Amino acid sequence: MNIREIDAQLMKQAFLAGARGLETKKEWINELNVFPVPDGDTGTNMTMTVMAAVKEVTAIENPTIENLSRAISSGSLRGARGNSGVILSQLFRGFTKAIRTKETIDVTALSEAFVRASETAYKAVIKPKEGTILTVARGMADKAVEMSQKTENIVEFVREVIEYGDLVLGQTPDMLPVLKQAGVVDSGGQGLMQVMKGILDGLLGKETDWPSGGAEADMPASVVPADGKGHDISNIVDVSELSTSDIRYGYCTEFIINVEKHYDDETERQFKAYLESIGDSLVVVSDEDIVKVHVHTNDPGLAIQRALTYGSLSRMKIDNMREEHQERLFQNTGYQEKQNLPKVKKPYGFIAVSIGEGLGEIFKGIGADYLIEGGQTMNPSTEDMLNAIDQVNADTIYILPNNKNIILAAEQAKALAKDKEIIVVPSKTVPQGITALINFVPEMSVEENLRMMTEEMGRIKTGQVTYAVRSTNIDGQEIHEGDIMGLGDYGLLAVGAAIEHTAIQTLSAMIDEESELVSIYYGQEVKPEEAQAMSVKAREVCPGCEVELHDGGQPIYYYLMSVE
Repeated sequence: MNIREIDAQLMKQAFLAGARGLETKKEWINELNVFPVPDGDTGTNMTMTVMAAVKEVTAIENPTIENLSRAISSGSLRGARGNSGVILSQLFRGFTKAIRTKETIDVTALSEAFVRASETAYKAVIKPKEGTILTVARGMADKAVEMSQKTENIVEFVREVIEYGDLVLGQTPDMLPVLKQAGVVDSGGQGLMQVMKGILDGLLGKETDWPSGGAEADMPASVVPADGKGHDISNIVDVSELSTSDIRYGYCTEFIINVEKHYDDETERQFKAYLESIGDSLVVVSDEDIVKVHVHTNDPGLAIQRALTYGSLSRMKIDNMREEHQERLFQNTGYQEKQNLPKVKKPYGFIAVSIGEGLGEIFKGIGADYLIEGGQTMNPSTEDMLNAIDQVNADTIYILPNNKNIILAAEQAKALAKDKEIIVVPSKTVPQGITALINFVPEMSVEENLRMMTEEMGRIKTGQVTYAVRSTNIDGQEIHEGDIMGLGDYGLLAVGAAIEHTAIQTLSAMIDEESELVSIYYGQEVKPEEAQAMSVKAREVCPGCEVELHDGGQPIYYYLMSVE
């Protein structure tokens, strides 16, 4: 088949087929995760991300390339779940930005879109790791540029790009030793290839009919799919922190630019350079025809004058950071369905991702305003976080993801939030989130608090005890389906047949001569008397430590433990 141009109708058909290609293989993709724990499914996260875009695309009755592009970008950005889902949404965002002004799409436009997609995704990840979905996307972008010089046939173009993408995917175990050890390719990269293969099916005429909204697009974060498998660690990335320097600039200045004049990537680069010359703590986020700006400066007027050269301004806010902070107000609330949030605006607010009644009560007791239920098996979406941000009536809101696979979604929500300063505290576990929130000091500045919270949560070690959903080999240890595993911050700590024995082995591996406090949170499948016996043995393992026992009520993980 020889196709030289893609119109809006064919673009819609191809995208929906790509989504179907991913959805039909999601469980297989879940199986590719390195650690065989029932948590953090890559296939599920990516599928639910694309389903959010499917919902918007299927609602379009008269498709154009422009309105399809906006629907794919907006839907996937807001529906993004997990690191792999967020990266997929950024790939869609870059791709659609490159084509949205086209009447039709040829191989030249496609090659430009592949390159833009890869660049956008890499830019979204502060410390990208090779051997992941990012590497596969860049490989396909390189091949797309090459093929645009060789053929005008889009089918041939896409086939060659897919073939090369599969080749790069097969090389990911050589880039990430943890993949080679587990005998799998990168799960996120595999998910991306399933999207591409579905797109090719769509181009070849295989029609894909989705019910309006898709089968899973409206699934809430509190719904837990059965038998989740795998731990999405292959796409783990670190996120940057905001400036932690002392206050040199007195005014926290925020506004939105409604772009009315020329504003491209080079313009943004020059604008950022100018703001950096007059201030610090800079955040500039572009989305469609608006630009959100946050900067600390001694002369807000200079920032405003430069911004006015690009368009009109709205939602302007200037705060004197040297004035004494108002006393922090506490208003503890429950989960989404139980909220009664205060109407009086607070200087600070806190959103925590948590699951389990006991853990929820702990977070509320130490000051969390809003709890997003999720983090085990079901990662909350960017949209879930944006909804939470809307509910918390505060100028500055701290988000505690409490899961390494949720941090990128929180960062994406921060970029999309329009009228509040959002601070993402990069907590990777529930104990880290609890420690971070305890160490918040109302009298400190935003930067000082972020630094303090991050430093303090970095002092603790976390252990998690759960069961294996499949057999594998990790760090030279044979793991059989149904075994009990103890996972630490950096890998496997213990494997055994009994929950309590494995938990004690895990704790023993975490303790050293400087350990002072052990906190144990037992899950919903552990009886109180079993947890008490566990705490007694913990005191024997660490006789010089204070041991605290809490009813966490979390599913999937028998015990969460921290040592500090």
